[in-house]
Amino acid sequence: MEKKFEDVKEEFINASLDEKIKIYTSAQGLTVDQFKELLSYYPIKHLDRLEAAVNGI
Repeated sequence: MEKKFEDVKEEFINASLDEKIKIYTSAQGLTVDQFKELLSYYPIKHLDRLEAAVNGI
């Protein structure tokens, strides 16, 4: 069963940095606005790590 966005968001908020990256890069079925909302809970100073993971670097 696919998780509801609110469940994904709650898990994301409470996750460690590495877990946030894993959740963000493996989430499926989210809208652009939902991905943007998750980003609002991501520490900006580590955005380069998320970008590298998204781009498969």
